[in-house]
Amino acid sequence: MKIFNNEDIRAIDRATIENEGVSPLQLIERVADGVAAEIMRRWRPTKQTAIFAGPGNNGADALAVAYILIENGWQPEIYLFNIGGNRLSKECIHYKQALESMSPSPMLVEVTKSFNMPDINSNWLVIDGLFGSGLHDPLPGGFQSVVRNINDSGAKVVSIDVPSGLFADWNSNNPARNIIHATLTVAIQFPRLAFLLADNADTVGEWQILDINLSEDAIRRTPAKFFLVERHEVRHLLRPRGEFTSKADYGSMLLISGSFGMMGAAVFAAKGALRSGVGKLTIHTARCGYNIMQMSVPEALFNADKHDIVVSEIKTFQKYSALAIGPGLGVNELTANALETLIKSIERPAVFDADALNCIARRQSLLNHLPALSILTPHEREFDRIFGPQSSAEARLLRAIEVSHRYNIIIVLKGRYTAIVRPDGRVYFNSSGTPAMATGGSGDVLTGVIGSLLAQGYKPEVAAVCGVFIHGWAGEIAAETQGEYGVIASDIADNIGKAITQIME
Repeated sequence: MKIFNNEDIRAIDRATIENEGVSPLQLIERVADGVAAEIMRRWRPTKQTAIFAGPGNNGADALAVAYILIENGWQPEIYLFNIGGNRLSKECIHYKQALESMSPSPMLVEVTKSFNMPDINSNWLVIDGLFGSGLHDPLPGGFQSVVRNINDSGAKVVSIDVPSGLFADWNSNNPARNIIHATLTVAIQFPRLAFLLADNADTVGEWQILDINLSEDAIRRTPAKFFLVERHEVRHLLRPRGEFTSKADYGSMLLISGSFGMMGAAVFAAKGALRSGVGKLTIHTARCGYNIMQMSVPEALFNADKHDIVVSEIKTFQKYSALAIGPGLGVNELTANALETLIKSIERPAVFDADALNCIARRQSLLNHLPALSILTPHEREFDRIFGPQSSAEARLLRAIEVSHRYNIIIVLKGRYTAIVRPDGRVYFNSSGTPAMATGGSGDVLTGVIGSLLAQGYKPEVAAVCGVFIHGWAGEIAAETQGEYGVIASDIADNIGKAITQIME
């Protein structure tokens, strides 16, 4: 799914109106129908409700929602902000007049000058239609006061399109205290970039997309830099297995992983690789890992390092379809030297995770030697160690876009909506996953999955996108039986095969 900026969304709106015979009022009615239906699904008409509507079309959406709620037995208090007068959009005027013509007349207060905030509290529901996604500047002082009063009330808040005060894209200079803290945000047609960044989690709250049937042709023709990856898109990328294939058709992978005391990471990565379909897996690790690996992952071949407790040299890597390096590897000087030699020798893309990233952080010059389109899979702390401390998730994403282009690498920036950043500037946000996956070893499983897909011949950018989605889907399956607190890395690995099957159905 494409994630558009405000200008593109306005253009798609115009195309829908001009080319498909849809009026602006009809679009607003579609929004209002969807928002009102969700409100009525969650709350009863007896809920004390205040509706805050701005002078533009976001306000018109809110007024249209008010009309539907009143028709269904609700008695909301409606506050329409028309500061200075004569500022209402045509659509706002239309729905204001529609409300005024109702019998009995609803409580509708048009605010043209000063405003006395109603005495709302945590028992209330607030419908926020003050400002939509077109906002480019922080809210002025009067509206800041309204927003803070709403936030301080503890009321449940439903925001239409975006929480008022939030910029749809970048918010680094936009104080969160001046933004509505929504319980639920109903996004119109598309998610917004701001929804996918951890900085804005408290303001956006739960969010869902309301499809109002904007022009499919306009959506298809409008390019985007940001995307939200969905199941049907991954299904089209994954290849079914042929009837007359063998393990030779699904690649060979070398996993360089593990050291004394951290063999579990190698086990998790190996299981992730095998469960996602690699034809043959070889694990290169310290000699001390022999019994552990043979007992835990008997399906894999074992390649023993000459050193007993760490990886100290890496040879014969050329014969493998793909390499994945890092889980549990440690940062011993011998290991770092071996990794440096390897990086300067390989020519095909590889997957770098965990301690491979920590070694690179200590030897920054290695960034210039990474094979083109190699895949780095850092969490935020690992990213900051390599590319410098970042003050926010937004700053980290911008930095990832910059360094991905500079070094011609793919960065899998792990998080709730893991961002797969490509050198061409495109960013794919993952939609699968669950907080249950916040457990040790989860990232090691992901390394194995991505490495496996790379070995099977998927392009690096496809291996990254599909691998992250499969991993998240497997976590969701695991959480269905183990719950959010009970999932461990082995559960994720064990459900990868089932995840792939479900995705491809």
